[in-house]
Amino acid sequence: MEQNNKSYLGPLFLIGILFFVFGFVTWVNGTLISFFKQAFGLSNTSSYLVTFAFFISYTIMAIPSSFVLKKVGFKKGMSLGLGIMAIGTLIFVPAAKSESYPLFLVGLFTIGIGLTLLQTASNPYATILGPRESAAQRISFMGIANKTAGIISQKVFGGILLAGGAVAASAADHLDKVVVPYLILTGVLIILAVLIQLSKGLPEVSEEQEGIDEKSFSSKTSVFDFPNLVLGLITLFCYVGVEVIAGDTIISYGISLGFPQEEASQFGTYTLWLMMLGYVLGIFLIPKYVSQQTWLKLSAILGVVVTVLALFTSGFTSVICIAILGLANAIMWPAIWPLAIDGLGKFTKIASAWLIMMIAGGAILPLVYGAVADAIKSPQQAYSVMIPLYLFILYYAISGHKKKSW
Repeated sequence: MEQNNKSYLGPLFLIGILFFVFGFVTWVNGTLISFFKQAFGLSNTSSYLVTFAFFISYTIMAIPSSFVLKKVGFKKGMSLGLGIMAIGTLIFVPAAKSESYPLFLVGLFTIGIGLTLLQTASNPYATILGPRESAAQRISFMGIANKTAGIISQKVFGGILLAGGAVAASAADHLDKVVVPYLILTGVLIILAVLIQLSKGLPEVSEEQEGIDEKSFSSKTSVFDFPNLVLGLITLFCYVGVEVIAGDTIISYGISLGFPQEEASQFGTYTLWLMMLGYVLGIFLIPKYVSQQTWLKLSAILGVVVTVLALFTSGFTSVICIAILGLANAIMWPAIWPLAIDGLGKFTKIASAWLIMMIAGGAILPLVYGAVADAIKSPQQAYSVMIPLYLFILYYAISGHKKKSW
């Protein structure tokens, strides 16, 4: 067994690096929103096209990714995903030189396409590289790697892109700040793609290893005949929306309250630190002391309470309330997913693709937040859009997941 564990360490370390990459490129979006808003003089709604361009790629690529992986295999699929991401980061260079916000959005969309393929390919490895009974712990550790990367990326890019406070002499000078960091990121992604391709420790993933159950003893003929899945899709859409709103709007919110840019640029890390705390608590408490369903209920209640407090407090207290939403959101994904696919049998695979598509919540709901903030001229009161989202998650945790027929 000890020998077996040692044989898993190298591949698991490589997968851990990939989860680090996911976090690094995903959580830098909060910094980019504020950076582009300043550089191009954007409204709240226009600035949140950053999250739209990035996350809508998941919806578009979820099902095509499965076809690509079937064709090329999981290992080559990961290298291909990293290569596509490298193209996306490289697009930032001509976007900066031409001062083109739409071209930056194309770059973000391209990064998102590569990331969708990469995540679809790498997620099963967290399950199969080691005993199944400890898979949940491995997934939690991958989550910690993801959020640690997010903290580092926000600190690094916040220091580079939002330093100085005042706008540079020209938009071109301002936008040039992204060139060197994104060229370095391009190089790192290309090196990782080569390392994955050359790695001998990563096995190919079979359908049996993915945990796909091709037998179904149900008379249902469509994936949409399962209420627990359909309601789960809406719940996951709501969850990704509140997670992205809490993580990616907090810097702009801090600046709108009058905090200096250098200080506000670090606010996103507070959300991520609290998400990491949620992961650590989850490792020790679930399921020994608290069930996933109970944790989901408590998380949704915390989300409602803290959002209300954010609306009715001021200054740094209100910012901290938004950051605490990181704790509320931390374990929602692994809690919602198994409830949504419970009892689906042969429909599990297509249901999983639909669930991945619900990451669109991170594309659409921040735009809703931005539109409301522009309409009522209050980024703070716009956070009220999260209350019905958390209430729906609470409904699903209490009774929605139990619904087995319409």
